[in-house]
This record gives sequence, C-alpha cells and structure tokens, in this order.
Amino acid sequence: MSLPRTAALAVVAALALSACGAAPDDASTTADGKSAATATSAADFGGMDALVQAAKKEGRLHAIALPRDWANYGALIDGFEKKYGIKVEVENPDGSSQDEINAVTSRKGQDRAPDVLDLGSSFALSAAEQGLLAPYKVAAFDDLPAEQKDAQGRWYNDYGGYISIGCDAKRVKVCPQTFADLLKPVYKGQVALNGNPTKSGSAFGGVWAAALANGGSFDDIEPGLDFFAKLKKNGNYTPVESTPATVEQGETPISIDWDYLNAGYAEEFRSKGVDWQVSVPEDGKFSQYYSQAINKDAPHPAAARLWEEYLYSAEGQNLWLKGYARPALMIAMDKAGTLDKAAAAKLPEVSGTPSFPTEAQQNKAKTVLGQGWAGAVAG
Repeated sequence: MSLPRTAALAVVAALALSACGAAPDDASTTADGKSAATATSAADFGGMDALVQAAKKEGRLHAIALPRDWANYGALIDGFEKKYGIKVEVENPDGSSQDEINAVTSRKGQDRAPDVLDLGSSFALSAAEQGLLAPYKVAAFDDLPAEQKDAQGRWYNDYGGYISIGCDAKRVKVCPQTFADLLKPVYKGQVALNGNPTKSGSAFGGVWAAALANGGSFDDIEPGLDFFAKLKKNGNYTPVESTPATVEQGETPISIDWDYLNAGYAEEFRSKGVDWQVSVPEDGKFSQYYSQAINKDAPHPAAARLWEEYLYSAEGQNLWLKGYARPALMIAMDKAGTLDKAAAAKLPEVSGTPSFPTEAQQNKAKTVLGQGWAGAVAG
C-alpha cells in the first residue's frame, strides 16, 4: 500500500539534476588513519566507539525511500537521531527500489547520493551485481541466517512478512480471503496493488503470490501475470496504486500488500473510522524480506555503517517488530531473550514455515515480469 516504493522516476530525475556539489573528500578516519569508506566492520574501523565518533563528526545520514509509516521506520529514524544526534534526511520517501538504485548510479560522487538503501530482495541482488554496494558486516552478522545475507556483507535481510489482502470492511460487504476470491464479480474495480511490480518489491511479491495461488512456483511466475490479466479483463483490477489516502477516499478498498503494512494501516485507520481487515491468503502464501545495503560511494560512510549497526541491534530489530514486520534476527533474539514478546504476539497469523526463492529464481521472475506486466494489464 502506501505508495510503497512506487513514485515516478521523473521525481528522481528532477532531484538528480538539482543535486549539486561533489561528495566530501575528507573521509572520516580514526586516529590511526583508517577510512570509514573502506571499513568492512566496526572492528575493522577501530571499534564501535570510533565509529560513533566518526559518524557524529559527519553529522548526517542521507536515506531514500523510507516512508515513516512503513514497518515503523518513523520510530527507527527518531530513535537513531535521539541516540546519536545525527540528522537523518529522507528523500523521496515513497520511492521504489529501482528509484533507489537510479539515485545511486546518477549521483555518484555527489554529496546528495544516498548513504544507505532498503531494497526489495531482487533489487539488492541486482545492485550487488552492478558493484554499487559496500561490503560491511554488522556485529550481528553471524546471527543472520545464511540464506538471508550475502557472504561478502554487501546486503543482508532486515525485515519481512507475507503478502496479504487488506480490505475496507465498511465498503466491502464480504472481504476476500484468498486470491480465488478476488476474481468474484462483486469486487469489480476494487482490487489494487501498491505499485508497479517491475519497480516495487511489494507489488512484485503480490504477483508472485498470485502465481503460487494459480499453479505457479518459484520457477514460474507466469501464472501470476495471467491472474492479473484476468482481473483486468473482468474489471476487478484497478490501476490506481493504493495508499492510505486512496483507501480513505474509497478508491482502493482492497489492497494486496505486505502483511506488516496492512496491519499497520489497520491500526492507523481505526481512528479515522475505517475498518481495515487483513488476511494472509492460504492459496498464495508468499514471504519475502527486504535487504539493507550501503552505497559503496556513500558521502557519509561512518554514519551509514552506524545506521546499519543500529538497525541490527536489539533496539532496532524490536522497533521493526512493533511495526508488525518480522525482523531478520527474530529467531536469534528469541533464543537470546531480547525479543519483544508482546509485539511478536500481535503479528498476523500465518501457518507453516516460509520458503524463499533463490537468486536465480528471482532474476528469472524479474525478467518475466519486466517483459509481460504492461501487456497483462494494458487497456
């Protein structure tokens, strides 16, 4: 929902043109001359105290595509600023994963380049392949599941969830529970995604979940395209990208989105008189995580690394959890006794154990979507 990462590329292009000045060349260093820009861990830089000192000297962090209402990012930003006195600037909060990558490539060497990235999994893989990311291992790196991190530390999963169906129960008499339900004539013009799946990780997940619900697999996302083509043909699909505003206005009463976003919106909408119901469809159970990464040419390299350390601390992980997202260190923290049990108990119910597509499967699905999405929903 919430414009998640789907803002127009024109916005990024305009911002790129307005960005001026080269990135600072006085790279933050410790007393022994080590550069934050090449540090592969806090220990490599001289320890956390040295990293904190260097980050405070830089004084700011430039982030991109982090909506405050997305997985509790507002609390994370506020917590980091309060703890370290470092200003977090968030540009284009409603941008897409592709917008983030475009900003990195178009602003190389500029002080307005993003320091850190929060990317859909397939986009993180792509950015690593393009050589855009800095290898850096947070203190908790070893506790992250092997399949949820790059061995070199160029990216690692941060939080995730399941594709869900959000529904305005005051506008929709019987809320859909499955993808099969979404094809019913009663939902004409009501079913939306939160963005374009060729640019948005969440919308991408929505199409893949639809594929799994219709005979597809991690190796075959094509049935997902066919499903949305059917939705378009029978008039149920609306091209309006769902946001909190479009839900409140009744434009997108049914939204396919991550469960943590839909659950968070349910809480937000309650005070506005909207009864937002959330269900994880059993016929299309698709789970995915987003990934953190540091721009290899980050203009504030120490602050970028300190931000990652904060996100992967118990404090940071529990703040994501309070936003209904499942943090990557959830299992490790549960064992260590540092998990917020009350927040964990509020997560949307899901049965079974999640499985995830491989790098090759994600790349293949991304190619198929890129070639077929426009045709599937055209007209």
